[in-house]
Amino acid sequence: LFRSAFQSRNPNPFAMPIAMSRRQQQQQDKQNQPPRMTKESLKRICKEMDQYSTPELNDILYLHYKGFTKIEALDEYTGLKCLWLEGNGLTVIENLDALVNLRCLYLQKNFIRKIENLDHLVQLDTLNISNNSVTRIENLGGLPVLSTLTATHNKLQTGDDLRGLLDCPSLRVVDVSHNRIDDPACLEVFAAMPNLRVLNLMGNEVIRHIANYRKTMIVRCKELTYLDDRPVQPKERACAVAFMEGGRDAERMERDRWNQEERDRQRRAVDYLGALQAAARVRRGQADDGAESDSGISEGHQEEQPPAPERGDQPGIVELPQDDNEQQQQQQQ
Repeated sequence: LFRSAFQSRNPNPFAMPIAMSRRQQQQQDKQNQPPRMTKESLKRICKEMDQYSTPELNDILYLHYKGFTKIEALDEYTGLKCLWLEGNGLTVIENLDALVNLRCLYLQKNFIRKIENLDHLVQLDTLNISNNSVTRIENLGGLPVLSTLTATHNKLQTGDDLRGLLDCPSLRVVDVSHNRIDDPACLEVFAAMPNLRVLNLMGNEVIRHIANYRKTMIVRCKELTYLDDRPVQPKERACAVAFMEGGRDAERMERDRWNQEERDRQRRAVDYLGALQAAARVRRGQADDGAESDSGISEGHQEEQPPAPERGDQPGIVELPQDDNEQQQQQQQ
């Protein structure tokens, strides 16, 4: 009886650490699980960023560097125009069908391997998928107004990997720098893009495999205004065309012609400035002559004027002639 009473008051001391260790393990497992993109967590993030608690009123959502591994629970955020998902653990682009007003989507620094599930984003203008594991540009045909694509530091290699760019004729800015592109056939892809204005291929081996790389790209891409790290000026384009048509001599002649036109333009500008200064001096001289003549005329008028009447002791009072009676009274006094 005494033993049973003692055991009821003092349970097995070896079982207590086991129970506690299990509870701690469950808590630790719960803590080690990656955070999920739930409605509650999204509202909490909006509150921390001083945004609206009503999901559809927000036009931008900052979900970067949160540790999310899946895109979900965004159906209520129909008013979003910009979505930041940078620096998470995402592997698939999904669950974005409700964001029909989205303009900018930032997915850099994740583990994405394929561009997909973007057909509903008909107003998307900017897409950034840099620092992922994308091996092929594809599924861009459903983005009619996409103008900027940034896909640096991925695993693109051949011209076929880039052929998906042709499915989106609205593209104007393409950045595929620091990939593994080594196929000169990619030149045909870029040359076939009708609206390409800005192209960045730095950090790819293909630059070494294309003869006269910069001149060739400028001539083949007719609308290009910026290549790699510097703009394409009209003079550079004209010299590149001359080089492709007639070699070094033709390029030298074209450059000399542009230099002579530049010197002539500067000379015309200097002459025009000199003419403006001369006209200003003439106007200034005429104004001085007119002022001198006006001063002479005014002096002549002043000489012809009659003398001013004499004034009395008090300033501002003119003495009037006195009558004879007044003079007699003054003498008697």
